[in-house]
Amino acid sequence: MTSKLTINATISADRASVSFITFSREHEIQCNITRKALEQCFWAPAGASDERLLKALSDGYERISARVHRKFLAHPSHSVHLDVMDFSA
Repeated sequence: MTSKLTINATISADRASVSFITFSREHEIQCNITRKALEQCFWAPAGASDERLLKALSDGYERISARVHRKFLAHPSHSVHLDVMDFSA
């Protein structure tokens, strides 16, 4: 049996980022990840369609979510912004 992750995400009007909501310790967190991060760290091709950006978010969600939780724990906030630097070694 396989399961499919459903993420309610939206592409920004300028297509420069994707927003989604996640939870950490029962806190709702508004998250934003840049297109550049999805392209450089999560296999979205440069100039990807909206569908492809959302697929990259879904495919990399475990890693992205883990980073959101680490940032939230370090600096509790109602929103977390992720960019390429957040996924650099």
